Amino acid sequence: MTKIRIGLFGFGKTGKQVAGEFLNDKHFELVWVVRRNETDLGKYASHLLGHEFKAGKLFSVNDIGPDFYRKNPVDVLVDFSSSDGIQYYEAAAEQGIKIISAISKYEEQDFQLLEKLKSKTAMLYSPNITLGVNFLLIASQVLQKIAPHADIEIVEEHFRKKNETSGTALKIAETLGLEKDKHVNSIRVGGIVGKHEVIFGLPNQTIRIIHESISRAAFGQGAIFAAKWLIEQAAGLYNMENYITDLFRRNIPVY
Repeated sequence: MTKIRIGLFGFGKTGKQVAGEFLNDKHFELVWVVRRNETDLGKYASHLLGHEFKAGKLFSVNDIGPDFYRKNPVDVLVDFSSSDGIQYYEAAAEQGIKIISAISKYEEQDFQLLEKLKSKTAMLYSPNITLGVNFLLIASQVLQKIAPHADIEIVEEHFRKKNETSGTALKIAETLGLEKDKHVNSIRVGGIVGKHEVIFGLPNQTIRIIHESISRAAFGQGAIFAAKWLIEQAAGLYNMENYITDLFRRNIPVY
């Protein structure tokens, strides 16, 4: 079995969880990890995460020069760092490396770069790459089509120190055509990783579609699903909705 070679941007709280998921999946080889600072350079992510084998050699962003991708080839670049990581995409695309971006916020010029690079390689952008959230997004659109007269409210719950409104909740509102300041309700308590709920109110019944992240490892599982799908795709710019819609199309039961 030929493994899919992964290069990872980001080794913070989420990046470490994502690295752990790739290390534990037999279909992948974590080749390297690029982090912002120079801590533990030359060491291996696998060792730092409790494994005995060597995988995921640590580099700093300062190591990404003109020949970095040629000297350290991978099949897919997975980015869980920050919006700054996008400046290193073009060189990766030139090498034919496919790119998964799970960055929550981009500026307009960043989206313009993604559009520019989509002719060179297959790219998938998803600010929340968990399988469950994207299933929720598609299912909510389907239900809205079935019951367009329903009242709809979005509730997002996160850890106490998260100040801004969830970008995922705002995307759900935008996708469903709802005013963000009127239909997105935020709750901040304790150490909740992330919970999103779309409530449909109809006469005599209520339908709730809920997704809750128990661990940041859910983002790693989402990246794994995305990588397995993206590796087969032609050059273009995709999102998790494309992937989930494809799954819907192929798996809706017919009675």
